[in-house]
Amino acid sequence: MNPDTFIRYSIRKLDDHFAQIARCARMLSTDQLWYRPNANSNSVGNLLLHLNGNVTQWLIGGIGGGPVRRDRQAEFDHREPIPAERLLADLRETLATSANVLGVMGANSLDKLHAIQDYRVTGLEAIYHVVEHFSFHTGQIVTTTKWLLNCDLSLYDEKGHRRDGRTDEVP
Repeated sequence: MNPDTFIRYSIRKLDDHFAQIARCARMLSTDQLWYRPNANSNSVGNLLLHLNGNVTQWLIGGIGGGPVRRDRQAEFDHREPIPAERLLADLRETLATSANVLGVMGANSLDKLHAIQDYRVTGLEAIYHVVEHFSFHTGQIVTTTKWLLNCDLSLYDEKGHRRDGRTDEVP
């Protein structure tokens, strides 16, 4: 596989997941955005803080060498409501910066080792981790939104075709 294809697809998947997250966050009231069903669960707001921290640490800092000032536990402990639009703007900016970092990576960068969060991983492994992690929390946010609002958020119709009209070859 062409490394550029992998990088472009990874950026696209993060953008797709962000679109789902933004759709959900904008549907929720501030109280719903910060709702926790129990002490062992995270609110959608906390997950947005966490995704921002993860992408910053793994892609912007870990691969790109940019500054990282992350307090991972604070992402989960935060209780003071932050409006959805501010959280989304911060995450969108982080994703744009990470896309720039990934966009300048060369093929050899995918094999290069990076020390991130006490792990030694290749660029490819770091990108894969972030996309997988983002996808996991996107699913949590979609599920939480469905529970709170009792609504259908499926991106696909009964035949498995995208409802947003996208017709290219990337599902």
